[in-house]
Amino acid sequence: MASAPHDITRANDEHIETNATLAFFVSDVHLSEAMPKTTHAFLHFLNHTAKQTERLYLLGDLFEYWAGDDDCDAPYHQEIIGALKRLTDSGVKLFWMAGNRDFLVGASFAEKTGVQRLPDPCTHHVAGLKLLLSHGDILCTDDVNYMQFRQMVRQETWQQQFLQKPLTERKTIIQGMREASMQDQRQKTMAIMDVNQHAVDALMSSHDASFLIHGHTHRTAQHLEVAGTRYVLPDWDCDNLQALRGGFLSLDAKAQFRFHYVGDQR
Repeated sequence: MASAPHDITRANDEHIETNATLAFFVSDVHLSEAMPKTTHAFLHFLNHTAKQTERLYLLGDLFEYWAGDDDCDAPYHQEIIGALKRLTDSGVKLFWMAGNRDFLVGASFAEKTGVQRLPDPCTHHVAGLKLLLSHGDILCTDDVNYMQFRQMVRQETWQQQFLQKPLTERKTIIQGMREASMQDQRQKTMAIMDVNQHAVDALMSSHDASFLIHGHTHRTAQHLEVAGTRYVLPDWDCDNLQALRGGFLSLDAKAQFRFHYVGDQR
């Protein structure tokens, strides 16, 4: 796998060419009340920058975790839901793909926000290009333990049984899962948690796609693959004063991709 030189353009997200921009792609914001500056930055993005495009694709892990749609009424979630609904009401088409943290988002959330839920993976045509979209965790096949866990929790039967538990119990279980996951990650190499090259090649080949866009790995980059180009979306963290992170990928009417990074918008 060859990585292209970092031709990622750092740009002020306030100044997007509105007539040329067709789509924005975002993932791994990991919204939570414990991350107020990240929340503020993303709400700023939704209320201002995102209105400058025709389509916004949210490709997983918008939330740090999602315990079920019966948690939509929580004040924090209401703030996020309200911003998403205002965006769709403004005419922006909003697409949602589940991540490994928020795969329990369901029909009620979609109705309240106006998002269109997408399967993982899927293809969309934008600017005359066939785009293969994924959260990205399905490509991390070297992480055998995680792939087994993913297969279990993505089963409809497991989800139905889990969602029947009281909300407070679900949150306790999820917290335990997160702590176990963090402990497990400390014992894994970065290579194991990254995408598997054979999985990337197979996915792009099976969908006859020259462009793959995904998140999950938190390793922003543009990679030149055998089948075409792979874009890895940035993760967000504006609460770490040592290294503010956040951003999105844009696609314009001339079929040009561009990375944009948000700064500290406090």
